[in-house]
Amino acid sequence: MEQPEDPTLERNFRGHRDTVTSTDCNPNMRQIASGSMDSCVMVWNMKTQMRAYRFVGHKDAVMSVEFSPSGHLLASASRDKTVRLWVPSVKGESSVFRAHTGTVRSVSFSGDGQSLVTASDDKTVKVWTVHRQKFLFSLNQHINWVRCARFSPDGRLIVSASDDKTVKLWDKSSRECTHSFCEHGGFVNFVDFHPSGTCVAAAGTDNTVKVWDIRMNKLIQHYQVHSAAVNSLSFHPSGNYLVTASNDSTLKILDLLEGRLLYTLHGHQGAATCVRFSRDGQFFASGGSDEQIMVWKTNFDSSSYSDVLRHKRRNVCNNGADSGSGAVLPQAPAPEVPAPLAPYSTGLSAEDRTSPDPPGPRPTSRGDDYNMRNVANTLEHIVGQLDILTQTVAILEQRLSLTEDKVRECMERQGAGPTHQDH
Repeated sequence: MEQPEDPTLERNFRGHRDTVTSTDCNPNMRQIASGSMDSCVMVWNMKTQMRAYRFVGHKDAVMSVEFSPSGHLLASASRDKTVRLWVPSVKGESSVFRAHTGTVRSVSFSGDGQSLVTASDDKTVKVWTVHRQKFLFSLNQHINWVRCARFSPDGRLIVSASDDKTVKLWDKSSRECTHSFCEHGGFVNFVDFHPSGTCVAAAGTDNTVKVWDIRMNKLIQHYQVHSAAVNSLSFHPSGNYLVTASNDSTLKILDLLEGRLLYTLHGHQGAATCVRFSRDGQFFASGGSDEQIMVWKTNFDSSSYSDVLRHKRRNVCNNGADSGSGAVLPQAPAPEVPAPLAPYSTGLSAEDRTSPDPPGPRPTSRGDDYNMRNVANTLEHIVGQLDILTQTVAILEQRLSLTEDKVRECMERQGAGPTHQDH
């Protein structure tokens, strides 16, 4: 079997005139979007012969960018207190709405592409409809700036991170805060859901990454692998890995199943401010204070998890400073199925981390192996069916977006509403 490779730098893009604050990969993987302190949104084409587009409209620093699930819209949040929705094309058209009374730090789409959640220095989290940019409701229990907010994969929950040193979990339907996680020793810069929806991970100015199980509301993993504040993180779609970006200028890939550091990546000159896996997990994009966007090829995605670990153990020897403190996680039965997370433990030796026994149930026998393979095959089939449904929803959303664009064009021709055409 061909040996898995380490992650490799595929492309780097230069064009911003200040720190890159946010990156995202279009689901079609033909574009990378970035926001910057230079007040611009840029869309970079992965094809080398195609030029990048600079979208000008925000009056102050752009703090966050994200593509819609279909890739046909791009949302941006700014220090100018507004959110813009762009059609990521040559024209760079956008609609704009005043979202908050303070800097908007974060904007993110729900999984169905119908809602937006924003987080702001006005200490609130707000939820909006996408197609009419209509305000729905506000979540108001943070007592300091809110840095980040995200929907759960099923859209039922919202998680938020704040300079009040808490991560809060909200029920979207009741609009109530169901739990506050208070273990961070500093401000919480970033938070996101595990693809399974059962856990959240947060990055803090105390140099740590923490993972909580939201079913038990317990801290289950704690990583101290960076030597400076952690600015951003992103889960691999398989749920087996987490990539982080830090002021120490490095990106680190964490192995969530074994609770340890897998790779340290050097490239940015200065702080690594943001990082994001592509939807298919084959790439990730990072940005930094060096004004660059770097696109990395994951490489280990196409290999089995055991191949990655075998390759890593043979070629890399981690020192003590690069070890995380995390629970051992059982191997996922199939790459598409996120692994369940195990109870938090700080007493794992190096041997424990390299030869994990799944916590809880007894060791697996040969008969159980056969049964597990059947379960894995069944789950793969289910995931395949879900992928087909997801593609169908994406096509429907695309048609809705096109209809909305036509209506907007007609209204603009009649002079109904402002036009924001920037290039």
